[in-house]
Amino acid sequence: MLDKFFIEDHIKNALQEDIGFGDITTDYLTDENDKLECSLNTRNDGVFCGKSVFESVFKILSLDVEIKFYFNDGDEIKKGDKIADIKGPARYILMGERTALNYVQRMSGIATETNKYQKAIGAHLAKIVDTRKTTPGFRAFEKYSVKMGGGTLHRFNLSDCAMIKDNHIKYAGSITKAVEKLRKHISHAHKIEVECDTLNQVREALGCNVDIIMLDNMSIEDMREAVKLINHKAVVEASGNVNLNTVNEIASTGVDIISSSAIVAKAPTLDLGLDCR
Repeated sequence: MLDKFFIEDHIKNALQEDIGFGDITTDYLTDENDKLECSLNTRNDGVFCGKSVFESVFKILSLDVEIKFYFNDGDEIKKGDKIADIKGPARYILMGERTALNYVQRMSGIATETNKYQKAIGAHLAKIVDTRKTTPGFRAFEKYSVKMGGGTLHRFNLSDCAMIKDNHIKYAGSITKAVEKLRKHISHAHKIEVECDTLNQVREALGCNVDIIMLDNMSIEDMREAVKLINHKAVVEASGNVNLNTVNEIASTGVDIISSSAIVAKAPTLDLGLDCR
């Protein structure tokens, strides 16, 4: 998901933003030959994510920075764990510290939050999935983090899947009219998803033979009834009012996937630190 060229271009922009015309603190405190040894440690339990991104920040600044990791993306980490050792030119380690931590703290935070939701689903078969409520310019990193946390991915962008939402239905006049118009234009490779607020809309969407039916902000009772109506004729997605307290009961209705913006938009950063010695 995170190709090397994409990571490097993104990191170069981040470094340019942070360093500007030079790190006036580090440039005047260090000499070119000064060396430094540090470790990346976690202050909290969680799921680690962002290994290649963290490493790339320092490698872009200097190929002489050496990093030894003790954990991989998706691994669970415990408070006090040493995730990696870093050694090399002091100037470039100090210069890249904040940018590297910004990436790995955010990504590990999302992976950790996603993991909490998937675990809360328990023995039910539903999968937790993300949404398009992401940080502009950071979506690929956030979606990768969801995957590393044990989640499943929804569409990457608007061109991946035709999703007919409430405003589309109002504009088109009905679910049926919207689906008919879309089928005249979209590729055979694209799926159609319809957002349904009521059981009547579910019935209409079924009549259109759509691929995915989203049950939006429905009660638990209505979701159970909708799952029975759909009866495996479409993938069933539940959305709305999803949190750690509700996700298990939602999963118990028999839906296939549960989408939540909270695993990204409300995920706290994981407290990781670079401790030098």
